[in-house]
Amino acid sequence: MQQLSLKQQKILAILIKNGKMPSSAIHNELLKTSEEVSLVTVKRMLSEMASQKVIDVFGSGRTTNCAIAVLGRVFFDIDAQDYCQVEPDKRYGLSRYNFDLFKNLSEVVFDDDELEKFNIATEIYKHRSENISTAAKKKEWERLVIELSWKSSKIEGNTYTLLETEKLILENEKAAGRSKDEAQMILNHKDALNFVRENAREFLVINRANLEKLHSVLVKDMDISLGLRMGPVGITGTKYQPLDNIYQIGEAVEALAAAVKKMKTAPAKAILAVLGISYIQPFEDGNKRTSRLMANALLLANGLAPLSYRSVDETEYRQAMIVFYELNSMVPFKKIFIGQYEFAANNYALGI
Repeated sequence: MQQLSLKQQKILAILIKNGKMPSSAIHNELLKTSEEVSLVTVKRMLSEMASQKVIDVFGSGRTTNCAIAVLGRVFFDIDAQDYCQVEPDKRYGLSRYNFDLFKNLSEVVFDDDELEKFNIATEIYKHRSENISTAAKKKEWERLVIELSWKSSKIEGNTYTLLETEKLILENEKAAGRSKDEAQMILNHKDALNFVRENAREFLVINRANLEKLHSVLVKDMDISLGLRMGPVGITGTKYQPLDNIYQIGEAVEALAAAVKKMKTAPAKAILAVLGISYIQPFEDGNKRTSRLMANALLLANGLAPLSYRSVDETEYRQAMIVFYELNSMVPFKKIFIGQYEFAANNYALGI
C-alpha cells in the first residue's frame, strides 16, 4: 500500500473523531483546518480512499456517508505523545474492544517504504550472520537474552539495571534490595527465549496452545494464574477496557491467530502479534511480556532478527500502545518496531 497524503490523513482524523459523515460535512471540516480544497476534490479523494479500503461508504446520492474503515484506523498517523497528554476520559478514542479489527484487517499493514526498510535491514542481518562461528553465535545469543530480558522487564517496571541483569543471568547473582519477583521475571525471560529458539517450528503461527505455553514460561513461580483469564483486567493510563468474558477472549485469540496467519510477511505477523496480544490482554498478568516474546518467536521461526528493544524509550512504547488500544492506529508503534528491527539487524549476528 502507498503512503496516504497529508490531506487524506486529515480526512481520517475528521472521521475518527466524528464518525459517519457526508462529503459536504467533511469538506467543511477540512476548510476549518485552513485546507483550501474544493468539494469536487474532496469527493475524488474520498473515492480514492474507498478504493484503498481505508474508508467505508454507506448509502448513495444525497444520503451517502463515509466512515473510517479498519485499515484507515491502522494507517491513521497521529502523534502519540500529543494524544496521550489529554486525560484518558477526555480522549476521543474507543473505550471498548473493536470486534471488527482482526476480522477486517487487510494482509497489508506496512506501506511500501516501510517494507523496503525491513528488506534492507534483513539483508544486513543475514550478511552479518553468515559463516559465524559456534562460539560467536553463543555469545551473540547470550547478549540478546540479557538485553531483551532487561529491557522487556524494565518496560514492566522492573528496577534491575543492565549490569545487574547480566550478573543474574550469567552468574545467578541476585541484586541487593530487589524483590524476588523482579529476579524471577528476568530469569523467566531467559527461559522463554531459549524455549522459542529450541521450538522454532511451533511458532510459525500463533495458536492458543503455543500462546498459553509461552505465557506459562514467562510467569513461572510468580503467583500468576495460567490460562485465559476469567474476569476483567484494567490497564493504567488508558480509557480502553479489554474484554472480560472468557469465551469472547478465546474468540478474540482465534481471530488474532487467523489475522496473523493471513499476513504476507513475517514482520507483519510479528507486529500484529505484539499489538494484538497486548490489545486482547488474554491473561491475568504478563500480557505485554508474552506479546514481545511471541513476536520474537515469529521472527526467529522465519530466520529474521529478533528485537531486544534495548534502545527503546519506555514512555514512548507505552504511548504507542495506548494509541493502538484507543484508536487502533499502528503508526506510532510501527516507527518503534521498524527502528528496533534495524537496530537488531545492525547489532546482532545470531547465525542463519
